[in-house]
Amino acid sequence: MNKVSEIRGDPADSVKAPALLYEMIRSFVVLAGTLNLSHAVKQLESTRQTVRRHIAHLEEIMGEALFEVDDRRYQLTERGHEVLPEATDIMARGKIWVQGNSRHVGGLLRLSHEAPNGWNFYQQQQPLTQIWDGESDMLRDVFTAWVNSKGELEHPNFQALRPYVLVYRDSPNGWICIELGQESFYTKWWGWKNARSSIGRPLGQFPGGPEFEAMLNAPFREVQANGGVRLDEVVTQIPRKEGAKPIPLAYKRLLMASRFPDRSFALIAAIDRSRYISIAGLDQSTLDVMPSDAIVAF
Repeated sequence: MNKVSEIRGDPADSVKAPALLYEMIRSFVVLAGTLNLSHAVKQLESTRQTVRRHIAHLEEIMGEALFEVDDRRYQLTERGHEVLPEATDIMARGKIWVQGNSRHVGGLLRLSHEAPNGWNFYQQQQPLTQIWDGESDMLRDVFTAWVNSKGELEHPNFQALRPYVLVYRDSPNGWICIELGQESFYTKWWGWKNARSSIGRPLGQFPGGPEFEAMLNAPFREVQANGGVRLDEVVTQIPRKEGAKPIPLAYKRLLMASRFPDRSFALIAAIDRSRYISIAGLDQSTLDVMPSDAIVAF
């Protein structure tokens, strides 16, 4: 059997092909991250011959080189750069899926993480039609202002809504909050003094390890890539001050692509508490114990 048919999965080899393909993708992702064969082999607990073979098989199937090697130094080709994000996503999704923490509901991704100590986190993408269903006047008006401002952060049509949103900028260390609206849900939850302390800091570490963090960071990357909008709902527990006991929380988050005056990318986040939990499999009990003052006055 030749290499191509082995990977494509002939009927007689249908069991072996998925496992082999996963290991090939894993070798590619790790080598792309280290750009050093010795380091990749050590991280993979594999051999140089195996990693080279995995990369060669992938390149044969794709019909293009993924790496250039000069004096044993690896560099991604243009094709390698193009396919790496999807390969990384496949690896993250595979690990989260096999743990039972990801599934699609109505075609939209639902993620969950339930810790042994009782802490949990749930996130599910929601259809944009929820913006118009009347649950949050603030989200509807922010979205309308975003449309009318043509995605320009400093556009006059958006200025009245600036106090209700957060603005993020991408950086080598992740998404940085550079602007925090005084009337935003984040401010109402933490208090203005504590909330202001987060300005200029990267997003906090997500739960569930690096794979789950990559999945939760995906909505930001998606909006950055497609220049559009995305609506998610989150149900979790978060303390209201440092060191305090976590409190149940349910909120809708609308992410919108925007531009700074210099045309660089800005990400706007509008957040409002949920009036009805629409994450599959969850009941409405979280809403009954949420603090009554954690609300956007709009």
